[in-house]
Parts: sequence; C-alpha cells; structure tokens
Amino acid sequence: MNAMMKAAVFVEKGRIELADKPIPDIGPNDALMRITTTTICGTDVHILKGEYPVAKGLTVGHEPVGVIEKLGSAVQGYTEGQRVIAGAICPNFNSYAAQDGVPSQDGSYLVARGLCGCHGYKATAGWRFGNLIDGAQAEYVLVPDAQANLAPIPDGLTDEQVLMCPDIMSTGFKGAENAAIKIGDTVVVFAQGPIGLCATAGARLLGATTVIAVDGNDHRLGIAKKMGADVTLNFHNVDVIDEVMKLTGGKGADSSIEALGTQATFAQAMKVLKPGGTLSSLGVYSEDLTIPLAQFAAGLGDHTIRTALCPGGKERMRRLMNVIAASRLDLGVMVTHHYKLDDIVAAYDLFAHQRDGVLKVAIKPR
Repeated sequence: MNAMMKAAVFVEKGRIELADKPIPDIGPNDALMRITTTTICGTDVHILKGEYPVAKGLTVGHEPVGVIEKLGSAVQGYTEGQRVIAGAICPNFNSYAAQDGVPSQDGSYLVARGLCGCHGYKATAGWRFGNLIDGAQAEYVLVPDAQANLAPIPDGLTDEQVLMCPDIMSTGFKGAENAAIKIGDTVVVFAQGPIGLCATAGARLLGATTVIAVDGNDHRLGIAKKMGADVTLNFHNVDVIDEVMKLTGGKGADSSIEALGTQATFAQAMKVLKPGGTLSSLGVYSEDLTIPLAQFAAGLGDHTIRTALCPGGKERMRRLMNVIAASRLDLGVMVTHHYKLDDIVAAYDLFAHQRDGVLKVAIKPR
C-alpha cells in the first residue's frame, strides 16, 4: 500500500481540488476503508460555496462505500477485504448523547480537546466525515468507532444500489419518520432533489396514501412519480397552497417535509399544514428563518416543527440496505453520472450547477 493517496480537499471558498495526502493511520477502535464508490452531496456544495465552514485542507465527502483495508485491534466481527458502508454520521454509541437517543449530536470525542461540554452534546457533531475529520472523497478513509459504524453490504447488491444509504436515503427517510405519518395521511414534500425524492419514497412506505411532490423541474417530478408520489405540482405552473387545499377539501396536509433549505419552501411547508399538523425540516439553511404568523396561528395551532440530522450506525445502515435488498425501492436510478476521482473538480462543477439532469454522481477512485 502506498504511503500517499489522492483526496479532494477544501482549499478556500469556491475551490475544492484534488491533492496528495498521507493514508490515515488507525487506532484500535478504527478501520481503514478503501473507497470503491462515493458521491457528492448538496452539503458539499454548501462547503464549496463557503456557506458551511470547514478547515482548509480537510478532505470532503461523507458517503463511503468500499472494502475494509485494515482493522483496528479492538474491532471484532469484521474481516479485511469485506465490502462495507459506513453512515455519514459516525457516533460513539457509548456516549451520553447516543444513550439519550440523539446519537447524531454526539460530540463526545471532542471533550478531551476542550471543544465540547463535559457530557459531549454538540449540534451536528455526529457528522464527522468531511466536517470534523477527513472524509470519503479519497482513495481511503478512516472510519472511527468502526465496531458501531461499519455495515456489511449484502451479497448481490452493487455499490450504486447502496450508495444512497449513508446519507441521502437515511436523511430522506428520517424526514418522513419525523413527519409523524399515519396510514391514510396526506403528505406534501417540497423539493425533489435526491433527499426530497427519498423523503417521498419514505412517506409512501410509512403509509401515506396521498403523497404530493412539489418542485419546479418536470424531470424530477417524473422521477418523484416513480418514487411513490401520487400527485406532482410544478410551482411554476400552479399555486401550490391553493392546489393542496383543493386536494384536501380545505383541511390542509397532515404533514409536510421541507427538503431544500430556503425561506420560501419553509414558509410554504408551514402554509399547507392543517391545525395540529407536523412540519419536518430537512433543509440546510444559510440564513435566519421567519415563520408565517397567520398559518402558525400565533403559536396556538398545535403545530409541530421537527429538524433532523440523518441517523447513522450499522443498524440504521442494515435496515436501509434491507429495503434495497427486498426490492422495495430502487435508488440506483438516482445515479445519473459517473466520474473518476481524478476528475472530481469537473464533477463538482456539474453537480453544483445542476446541469444535464444530474441527480447523483458516482465517484470512483479507480
């Protein structure tokens, strides 16, 4: 194994470039994964644009699919050469936050460095890859707390089939889970990018019988139909609020899911809700939000607003891969483009500018 590897690193606002970096050394609780496929996320674009701060020189990316190259001495139940994924969120499940039911907010590993309170709660700290440690857009990645975070890939599944599990599928499904969906519900999903499409699929799987997908792109709305949407609304052509009220007889939706991260989509997700409805927010916001007062009923409407960072861990990944293996959902269709790691800059340019019908880009080091 060479001492150096190729990795996509954050240089400065507007620049993510390929560089040579040392292959990581691992500790007893870690694993070294050789990446076979990874991808670019909308959050990576926020990093590229300087809207989400990370350290200069950090390897970006948080969606690893690969093979175990080396195991730490304390990691049991895995073998070198085994095909695995790891969630974008890599908690230490011994932590206070994890045992309190919020492992995605686990910053226990930061306590010793004085970067976190004594009990290890820190917002978004469970997201380590490409945020607080080197990430997956590289030839190799170190997986921390590997015993809890490595998930074996079932036989017969391709890299592309499981590529959405570490983040996009887990996040979209969490949005549906947070929406408190009951059998027979009407759910409106705002934005049909990769996460919104997974939220649409998740809403259908959880029992919603009227899933309304909203977007301004007819191609994405067509894919939303394949993912389980019953109704699609192009906001360029119709008044979305009026249409939802017509479809629900004036009651409003039982739940809404916001999957873009803008003031406009958040406000619309609030406006379509019935009294007592739930707004599930998945967007990454880059400015303050304002809640529309009338639809919020001055705070008296019994509404629930829930935010989320996608769950991680091997059990979450196992369940998501079970959905794929059981043919309940085919997310391989979302991989629209393929690039070599050597061409990562071109892949970012395509994805950031949303050209050529791109949904997800598969990045392969070799």
